Amino acid sequence: MSIRGKLFRKKLIGVAVLGVSALVLTACTTTGSTDTNTDAAASGGTVTVAVVNDFTSFNGQTPQSNLDTNGQVGYLMGNYASAFSYVDNEFNIVREEKFGTFEKTSDDPQTVTYTLNPENKWSDGEPVTADDMVLAWAIGAGYYNDSTVDEATGEVATGTTYFEIAASTAGLDTTAFPEVSEDNLSMTLVYDTPYVDWELVNPIAQPAHIVAKKAGLGSATELTELLKGLPKGDPASPVDPNATLKAAADFVNTGYDVTAFPTDPDLLVSSGPLVPTGWTPGQSFTMERNEFYVGGMLPKIDKLILRVIPDANAQVTALQNGEVDIINPQASADTLTALENTGADVLTGDQVSYDHLDLRFDQPVFADIKVRQAFLKTVPRQQILDSIVTPVNADAKVLNSQIWVPANEPYDDSVANNGSSAYDEVDIEGAKELLAGATPSVRILYNTNNPNRVDEFQAIQESAAKAGITVVDAGSPDWSSLLEGGDYDASIFGWISPGVGSTGIAQIFSTDGGGNYNQYEGTNDDAILTQTTLDPDELIAIEKRMDKQMFTDAYGLPLFQLPGVFGVSKRVSGVEYMGNQTGPFWNFWEWSVSK
Repeated sequence: MSIRGKLFRKKLIGVAVLGVSALVLTACTTTGSTDTNTDAAASGGTVTVAVVNDFTSFNGQTPQSNLDTNGQVGYLMGNYASAFSYVDNEFNIVREEKFGTFEKTSDDPQTVTYTLNPENKWSDGEPVTADDMVLAWAIGAGYYNDSTVDEATGEVATGTTYFEIAASTAGLDTTAFPEVSEDNLSMTLVYDTPYVDWELVNPIAQPAHIVAKKAGLGSATELTELLKGLPKGDPASPVDPNATLKAAADFVNTGYDVTAFPTDPDLLVSSGPLVPTGWTPGQSFTMERNEFYVGGMLPKIDKLILRVIPDANAQVTALQNGEVDIINPQASADTLTALENTGADVLTGDQVSYDHLDLRFDQPVFADIKVRQAFLKTVPRQQILDSIVTPVNADAKVLNSQIWVPANEPYDDSVANNGSSAYDEVDIEGAKELLAGATPSVRILYNTNNPNRVDEFQAIQESAAKAGITVVDAGSPDWSSLLEGGDYDASIFGWISPGVGSTGIAQIFSTDGGGNYNQYEGTNDDAILTQTTLDPDELIAIEKRMDKQMFTDAYGLPLFQLPGVFGVSKRVSGVEYMGNQTGPFWNFWEWSVSK
């Protein structure tokens, strides 16, 4: 499995609005909708799932809200991740044809048409239409942006960025304004440049009628008319921002961020199987069936509760006591042993995710490549692996690629040529030689509520001190909100992928990618090229070139691929292991509860 993609904040998650961030290996595509489960209403019951992070936003697509729990809630609501298709646990793209269909009708130019089921409705009873798909396209494509960014600060210097997304616009930014059918149920995208991940585009995001209302417009149709009448943004000739589009974008960017359960019902509108019904911050988030949903992911259960339990041991205890039914804790030998003693079902496997240390290229301490190289030479990766992963997976090895994991065929060849061998062993003397008497101070951001990240930080801090580098603790339980523009020099977190496609490459490694938190520019052109290169061999060659360039530039270091484990109560059936960003939720509609 490849490793790039959606970033989880146990495992930070970076989600593409109209495309799922994903792997280099192409998964097969299966056509057909999930069984609707005609006896779903009779099945009923409640399932409680433990999650590590609390909920923060009904739009998990923005840089500040790009969190695992937010993304999972979005998946359950059918927004931006599971409308027209989803990824199963064998990394197949499964089309959800009871919601809508999509078809590539031309290769030159690449043309794709999406058609909605006319019976689809939002949870407030309003119809789902092509207006909603046009809005999702506008959010994901960056079509109206005419901004330029100050390379020194990362801030917008001229022009306007309307919709702010954690993902990259690469691929979708080569489309013209969509063609909409007369019945307002179909949308056609025509790509100027072929887009390799066109099958992963899911053109449903926020409800257009709600966004239109918040922008002062009378209907979703008026929003589409506004969008159609505006020109494509030109960073070379920026213009004054359109006030109505700016109001719509501001609402999408920040209006869904919450600190308590909303009193505004507009924030709760869902197109998918479940709708939010309650939230006690720091404790639990509740969802129930959407009465208007007609798609193929209709759940058998009546209610789903996400219970916030950050600590793995506490999750195991809660499962054993019957307080939760499903847990997905951070895997460790102690956790596995404790789970086996609960009598619950234990499901294990690899995650398509990895922990990594990234250096910020916009910080003065790392302006000199010798300082970057010296710091990386002190990172005790084998020690970290042995303390965290080896007790769970005795065959685990230090990860030596920013692009692939060992199960990917190109991994070994890339590692042999990418320069990662310079960091195979801790080299304190080599670090001192590079520093030439300098004693830099490095502030590291990480999640202080995650025991693995605490251990990683402490191991790096202790080792770096031997070379005269002072590592300052910049960790925070709110670390995810600090990744973009926070006061730190390096960060430790994890990326996790859905397991298909290549959108995550541009998201993380292009200059304007929504996941490029360290302001790295060294692989920008190649990262964008991966979105338009349809030749598999050429794609691998590009990615190998990127992998080598990042080690040449001392971008940072991959640490290890994460193992995964689920614990499932005997009262719940239908849960299957999945190592991507949706975790146990990937087939929630198949869960049932014994009476």
